[in-house]
Amino acid sequence: MKRLIFRLGFSLLACAAGLSALPAAAQRAVEADRIVAVVNNEVITAVQLRERLDQAVRRLSRQGTELPPREVLERQMLERLILERAQLQLARESTIRVDETMLERSIQRIADSNGLTPEGLREALTRDGIAWDRFRDEVRTELMLTRLREREVDNRIVVTEAEVDNFITTNPDAFSGREYHLAHILLRAPEGASPAQLEALAARAQDVMGRLQGGEDFASVAAAVSNAPDAMNGGDLGWRRRDALPALFAEVVGNLSPGQLSPIMRSAAGLHIVKLLDVRGGALAGADQVEQTRASHILVRTSEVLSDVEAESRLRRLHERIVRGGEDFAALARAHSDDLSAAKGGELGWVYQGDTVPEFERAMNALAPGEISEPVRSPFGWHLIKVHERRVQDVTEERKRAMARAALRQRKSEDAFEDWVRQLRDSTYVEYRLEEQE
Repeated sequence: MKRLIFRLGFSLLACAAGLSALPAAAQRAVEADRIVAVVNNEVITAVQLRERLDQAVRRLSRQGTELPPREVLERQMLERLILERAQLQLARESTIRVDETMLERSIQRIADSNGLTPEGLREALTRDGIAWDRFRDEVRTELMLTRLREREVDNRIVVTEAEVDNFITTNPDAFSGREYHLAHILLRAPEGASPAQLEALAARAQDVMGRLQGGEDFASVAAAVSNAPDAMNGGDLGWRRRDALPALFAEVVGNLSPGQLSPIMRSAAGLHIVKLLDVRGGALAGADQVEQTRASHILVRTSEVLSDVEAESRLRRLHERIVRGGEDFAALARAHSDDLSAAKGGELGWVYQGDTVPEFERAMNALAPGEISEPVRSPFGWHLIKVHERRVQDVTEERKRAMARAALRQRKSEDAFEDWVRQLRDSTYVEYRLEEQE
C-alpha cells in the first residue's frame, strides 16, 4: 500500500509542478459539463475527464514524452476512469470505507515522501492550481482501491512450500541486489476471448512492435495504446529487483540490454512488450548469498513539543557539523539520537533488504559507502543515515525461504490482479457517449 500511496503523491505533485502557464482568466473559465460515459448506474462527466487528462498531459510533458494526439489520450483516460469507477462501485458495495484518520495518515506519508509537511504539501498544491479537496478525494480513492485489491486479490494468494523450493532452485540470483528499470505495454485480452479476437490482438501487438522498432518513443506509444494501469505514466514500472518482477518479465529481463525490447509475450491478461531502460546494483554468485549494508543513523523523533520542521532543522544542523565541521557521526549520535542505537553511536549493524521501512531503505540504498544522507523522514521521525560498507553474505535457509515466499506472493498478486481487473471490466455495463457529443 505504501508504494501505491507514494506513487500517487509523487505524480500529483509532478502534475502540480508542471501546471501550464495559461492566463488566469482561462484557468477560471468553467465549461458546460456533459456526460461522456455511463458506468453501471453512475456517470463520468466531461469535466472529470478533462481534469484527469490535463494531469496526465502535464506529467508526460515533464517526463519529456512526445505526446500522442489528444483524442487518443482522451480515450485512454476514459477507459481508466471507467475501470476506476467500476472498482469504486464494488468497494462501496463491499462496505469498504476510508475514515478521516486513515486519510490523514496517508496524506502525512505522501508529504513525508516528498520532503514536505502536510501544510507545505497543501501550499504547494494550492499554488499550482490543484484544489486541496480534490487532492484528498484522489488519495481517498487510491486507499479504497488498495483495500479492495487486498480483499479481492492479495488475501487470497496462497504460496506452497513446493513453490518456494522451485523458486529457490530456478532463481539463483533472485536476491542479488541487482535492480532493473522497466517500461511496459499491455494489450489486454477480453475474458473468454475467441480465436478471432486473439488473432486481432496479436496483429495489433505486431503493429505496436513495428512502431517501437521503427523508432517511436516507448512512453508515447504506451500512453496511446497500453491497457496497463501505468500507461498514462508512459508505462514506467520504476526500479525493481528481479524477484519483485512478474514471473513473465523476470524470465526475459536477464537477457536484455538497456534500451532493448522484449519479444511479444503472452499471459492470461493479454499480450505484453517490455523495454529495459537501465540496470543498477551488483550481481551475486549463488542462491545462498544476498547483499547487506552496514549503516548507522541519527534519529530525531517528532512529538507534541517538537514539530516536523524543528526536527528536520535540528538534523540539518547536525549534518552541517559532520560534513563541513568534521565532527564524528558516532559521537553526535550518542548525544542527539532518540533511537536505542544511540548507545552504539547509531550503529545498526548489517541490514538486509526489507529490514527497514521503505523511506529509510530508499535513502540508504542511494548512498555510497562513506556517504551521509540529507535528513530523511520516516514514520519514526527524521534520520541522518551513514553507510559504512556493503558485502555479499551467506543467508540462512530460513531467511532465504521467507524472502522467496514474499517474492512469490508479490508475483502471484500482480498476475492475479491483472486477471481480476479484466474480469471486472468485462462484467461492467458501459455506455459510451464521448463520440456522439463531440
